[in-house]
Amino acid sequence: MASLKELSTKQEGLVGGHRLCAGCGAPIAVRQILLASEYPVVVSSATGCLEVATTIFPYTSWDVPFVHSAFENTAATVSGIEACYRSFVRQGKTDKKIKFIAFGGDGGTYDIGLQALSGALERGHDFLYVCYDNGAYMNTGIQRSSATPRGAATTTTPAGTAVPGKQQHRKNLTEICAAHGIAYAAQSTAGRWQDLTKKAAKAIEVDGPAFLNVLAPCPRGWRYPTPDLLSICKLAHDTCYWPLYEIEDGKYTISYKPKEKLPIEDFLKPQGRFRHLMAPGNEGLIAQLQADVDSEWERLLRLAGE
Repeated sequence: MASLKELSTKQEGLVGGHRLCAGCGAPIAVRQILLASEYPVVVSSATGCLEVATTIFPYTSWDVPFVHSAFENTAATVSGIEACYRSFVRQGKTDKKIKFIAFGGDGGTYDIGLQALSGALERGHDFLYVCYDNGAYMNTGIQRSSATPRGAATTTTPAGTAVPGKQQHRKNLTEICAAHGIAYAAQSTAGRWQDLTKKAAKAIEVDGPAFLNVLAPCPRGWRYPTPDLLSICKLAHDTCYWPLYEIEDGKYTISYKPKEKLPIEDFLKPQGRFRHLMAPGNEGLIAQLQADVDSEWERLLRLAGE
C-alpha cells in the first residue's frame, strides 16, 4: 500500500473547483481511489451528485478521460469502453495498459443501475465499479433507495405518526456483486484512507470485474454538521453498521474490528434523519436496528472464520 507521502506526490484525477457540498464523502472517496491506481484510467460516471457537480459546462474537475452516462447504465457504458480498448489491443493499435473505473451512487447502483451492473459483472469485463453509497437518491431530492437504512427519514419515507421512516432493511449489494463469482469485492468508507486506497489498489489490479462499496455520507440527506464527516464514518464502522471487509476469490476477510463495538445509537444520534428515533416510544425501532447490525456482524465473523 502506498504511504500518505507517496499518494500526496501523485497527480490528482479529481481536482478542485467542483460544486459538491462541503462535508460530502463522495469527492474524498473518488480522489483516494484515483490516487491508488498505478495505471492510466478512464472513468465513466452515472448521472448523480458526483457527475452533476463536477462537470458544470464549460468546466470539469476531472483530469482523466471521463464519460458521462445516463443514471442507470454507467456499468454498460464502461463495458463498451473496455471492449473497445480490448479490440484496439488485438488490432495492435495500442499496447498501453489502461484500467477502467465506473462510479455510481446508490440510486444508480443498488436500484435502477443494478441490471447493467449485473450484466457487466457476468460478462467479465475488466473494470472496477465503485458505488459511493450515501443511502438515498440525494441528487433528486433525498428519496429513499434500497440502500437507505431502516428507520431513516427521507422525502418519500418521512417520519411521522403513521410511519417512523423507512420500514425495510437495506439491501446487501456487496454480497450480491460477490455472488457473481467475481475475484474481488469489498466495503470501505471515505473516512479511512488507508483501508480505501489499499482495497482500491487491489481492485484495480484484478484482471476482470471488481466491486467497491464505499460509504460516502451526505450532509444534506443525513443532516449532520459539515465538519462531522470523518467522525460519522468512524462511527459507522465502530458500531459495525458498515463493516469493513473484503471478499477475494470467495474468501472473506474482515479488515477492521473495533476494539469496542459501540451501540448503534452512537451512529444514529448525530444524524438528523434519525432524530425521530430518539423520541420516547421508539426504543423498539432502535432495538430492531441493533439486532440487524448484530446479526450481520456475527454472520460476517463466521464467514471470515473468526
